[in-house]
Amino acid sequence: MENVTAQNPMIVLAGPTAVGKTKLSIALAKAVSGEILSADSMQVYRRMDIGSAKITREQMQEVPHHMIDILEPWEPFNVTIFQKRAKEALAGIYERGHIPVVTGGTGFYIQALLRDVDFTENEEDFVYRGQLEALAEREGSQALHRMLLKADPEAACAIHPNNVKRMIRALEYYRQTGEKISAHNRQEREKGSAYRSCYFVLNDLRERLYGQIEERVDEMLRQGLIAEVEGLRKLGCHRGMVSMQGLGYKEILAWLEGECTYEQAVETLKRDTRHFAKRQLTWFRREKDVIWINKNEFDYDEQRILAFMLEILRKRQILEKTV
Repeated sequence: MENVTAQNPMIVLAGPTAVGKTKLSIALAKAVSGEILSADSMQVYRRMDIGSAKITREQMQEVPHHMIDILEPWEPFNVTIFQKRAKEALAGIYERGHIPVVTGGTGFYIQALLRDVDFTENEEDFVYRGQLEALAEREGSQALHRMLLKADPEAACAIHPNNVKRMIRALEYYRQTGEKISAHNRQEREKGSAYRSCYFVLNDLRERLYGQIEERVDEMLRQGLIAEVEGLRKLGCHRGMVSMQGLGYKEILAWLEGECTYEQAVETLKRDTRHFAKRQLTWFRREKDVIWINKNEFDYDEQRILAFMLEILRKRQILEKTV
């Protein structure tokens, strides 16, 4: 297995949900003899295709993809597991003489891989985690948010009050290390890349992005999102699982369980997805050495965008042996 060092090239194509990363990533991978490594916290799960907007076999156009359909919805998954499995995939990509194109919208996962964040000191505390999960179940996610406000106000402001998984991780980190996770994240952002990398962020005008989010939700419903969630319920999946906290799943579950009307569930899903896209962009703006690609500045011409990216990659010698 090849040793992964800073000499290894890596291309990152990130951006908010529904911005159009999938199509561009395929064109980019083909142009650079690349393989795609998904940095998405939901597409790792089998049986969760529609709600995660998972790429289809046809859309892959025979470009190898990694970190998709690797777990069942009831299996544990977190950034540490992502980093470990992604590194294993990277080793194979480099052995084949290809360039990894890391694509997705989960900024924390991208950071963990790109900067080779060390998680060894943050061992899992299953007892404390269980206590926090029980508290959230008993008193709601706001109880965790109040705890986090006291321990780490900056993290509490950055993490959505409904994001139980991230709040628990922040509280665990504070309990284990005595350090605020917001301070830790700032330090990690200052670290340089562990690879010879280029980090692109695809973006669009807010009104267009929000319009695309609305269309995506409507299309998911037409494709059978409700049937997908019902099928997961029959398999025993419930909102206590990390996988079922994903956008599209928790909202439809709330409706199926009689907590709201269908119209309310759809509106909540659209609203929460807009808020999610906004938080994604906030994350990417904090990252250093990012090259922003605003689609409107290229008149939405995919060929011009691709040509721009390839030129940057040549200048940075990411493609010195490939193109």
